Amino acid sequence: MADLLGTAETPPRKRLRELLAADRPVVAPGSYDALSARLVEQAGFDIVYMTGFGTTASLIGRPDVGLLSGAEMIDNATRIVSAVDVPVIADADTGYGNAINVVRTVRAYEQAGVAGVHLEDQVMPKKCGHMSGKAVIPTDEMVGKIRAAVAARRDPDFVLIARTDAAAVHGLDDAIARARAYAAAGADVLFVEAPTSEEGIESVARELRGVAPLVFNWAEGGRTPPLSLDRIAELGFSLVIYPIGTLLAATAGMRSLLATLRSEGTPTSALPELPTFGEFTDLIGLPEIGDLEQRFS
Repeated sequence: MADLLGTAETPPRKRLRELLAADRPVVAPGSYDALSARLVEQAGFDIVYMTGFGTTASLIGRPDVGLLSGAEMIDNATRIVSAVDVPVIADADTGYGNAINVVRTVRAYEQAGVAGVHLEDQVMPKKCGHMSGKAVIPTDEMVGKIRAAVAARRDPDFVLIARTDAAAVHGLDDAIARARAYAAAGADVLFVEAPTSEEGIESVARELRGVAPLVFNWAEGGRTPPLSLDRIAELGFSLVIYPIGTLLAATAGMRSLLATLRSEGTPTSALPELPTFGEFTDLIGLPEIGDLEQRFS
């Protein structure tokens, strides 16, 4: 459990690489702020995934269509990393420009303390991978961006995930070919976004398993069929992200409370379903503050 002085025994980047090399896929729930990241860690998960979709929704209340800058995303990643001890994988969108921008982006995320990032081959401004109307840059351009990312990182354990959104634009065969090219350019992990059938998922796994560890995006309500974790493991994926479930759950909970408050004038009838004030202050670390006060005051 994270505390203000830090308690992690294994460096998060090294731990992430160990998890990606395991026989069973590691599960990474989505986090959109420091509180949701802390809850993911407290629930016992080994990785936190910083979702760009959720970051955009929580910071500016807008859809994931390339509205946030790299600075805003990195600032959010910094707060999330500071709240947990487990590795954080962050969405780095397109790298926020060309290959030179990617150099700065990778170094900034590395300085923020994240264990890994994914970079995608969409045209700027990008869109959520499960939205329509996407466009992708040429393969050679993205290869250059991956090579720039590899050259930019200072810690060799920093994990670079190459994501391709080409399946929705040029078809799955092109997406698989791009993924191979990105692996050859130095990507550590491959992420083929939004296959729309189980057969397509099987093709990704069959063609790319062994080339590099693979990401399965279990996008809640998205275009990819919701396979069981056992089936995902059987196909050989190494990392499963659940990007927006926490965001949707928080939204549902807030809407319910607000409906009660609006109709009844007070939240009294909703309070039994909520953490108490004391429970909440405990989970965000108030006892630790008391310990530090005793130690240093």
